[in-house]
Amino acid sequence: MLLILRGHPPGEGLWSIPGGRVESGESDSEAVVREVLEETGLTVVPGRLAGTVERPGPGGAVYEIRDYLAEVSGGTLAAGDDAADARWFTREELARLPLTPGLLDALTEWAVIAPG
Repeated sequence: MLLILRGHPPGEGLWSIPGGRVESGESDSEAVVREVLEETGLTVVPGRLAGTVERPGPGGAVYEIRDYLAEVSGGTLAAGDDAADARWFTREELARLPLTPGLLDALTEWAVIAPG
């Protein structure tokens, strides 16, 4: 699984899935391609929706987060944008990482990874 180490709040210092906001006029698919490239240096072909969660944001805001599967089609892995690091991890390694809250549970619930 490809994860980025968040370099800024929220979640600074925690590992998470690459992502960000969908820009005005942009599809989810276009946002996946752009955000993964900006944060990891990799180009991807977006796949199916893995799942959706809601997380609290500043000032009482609630963010709807849609995570997609994707296949790498090119590029060179390197942390960029607001990522302090970007790496590939095995299922076993995920359980030992400081992850953003709820990430491991969501990935397991969506059957993206096998239960540990």
